[in-house]
Amino acid sequence: MTASASRSTISPPSWTATSRTSSRPCAWRAGRRRVRSEGPVAIGGLIEAAALRLRAAGVTKPRREAHRLWAWVSRSSPGEAYLSRDRGAEHEPAREFERAVGRRIAGEPLAYVLGSTGFRHLTLRCDRRALIPRPETEGVVELALERVLSGRAVDLGTGTGCLALALAREGRFDEVVAVDSSAEALALARENAVLTGGGIRLIRSDLGAALRGERFDLLVANPPYLTDAEYGALDPSVKAWEPRSALAAGADGLEVTGRILEEGPRLLRPGGWLVMELDSTRSGDAATIARSLGWAEVRVHDDLFGRPRYLAARREHLE
Repeated sequence: MTASASRSTISPPSWTATSRTSSRPCAWRAGRRRVRSEGPVAIGGLIEAAALRLRAAGVTKPRREAHRLWAWVSRSSPGEAYLSRDRGAEHEPAREFERAVGRRIAGEPLAYVLGSTGFRHLTLRCDRRALIPRPETEGVVELALERVLSGRAVDLGTGTGCLALALAREGRFDEVVAVDSSAEALALARENAVLTGGGIRLIRSDLGAALRGERFDLLVANPPYLTDAEYGALDPSVKAWEPRSALAAGADGLEVTGRILEEGPRLLRPGGWLVMELDSTRSGDAATIARSLGWAEVRVHDDLFGRPRYLAARREHLE
């Protein structure tokens, strides 16, 4: 069933009735039997019907997502969509809305359907080339800016460019470098740099391999940190759509985290800071690795839900 209603008419009946006062057939008056054509379906009706379908598909906030999808196809805000709920939906937006709802029901993440997502003060383009930025990743920026506001910063595994672009927007850095091993992810980060006006330098590299000889005051990262087993158990809405390389990190989930902790001292100036996101169940292990490698002021910080989510550590002044 499409979201737009087809216009229909009902032809007058072919039979005639007999008058009670006359044996002659008398036709029903056209005005009494006319059935009016249906008008466009109300926007509110489309949204409610979509919300029911999204709920049946297991979407946790179906009405909210339905409003966001309509706002997207109608080039309006969710608030405007609500205020216009009694208006009839135009044909093309209704068709586009139906396609968008179908994509969401098929399991495609909302951010990929919409093609964008918010991150701190930025609106970023988002598609299957990179991991969708999560709200908790914003905490990396918060903790980083509490420690370093200027100098040079590097983001290892930039993906959409969210961390690098947020630092460029909110800090006073001379340079922000965004690194990723994926050419597709770097292309997306470049598009976001143009979109947001963020002046960042993009480098294709396996972590810091291409940065030899460069030194930074701040290193940030949101590395993959799921074990292979945890990745296998992920919800299909994540596993079937987002890049595996941005999620899974070996048998213990610490493969990439460990490499960053090993490479970090070479990339940072003496006294420079590392801030990275962690899996909350392995934050203690990551802190232990950091201390064993000579990092100073190693501390694990909680996210907004009280889970140990971030590692902050300072490079010692000694080589």
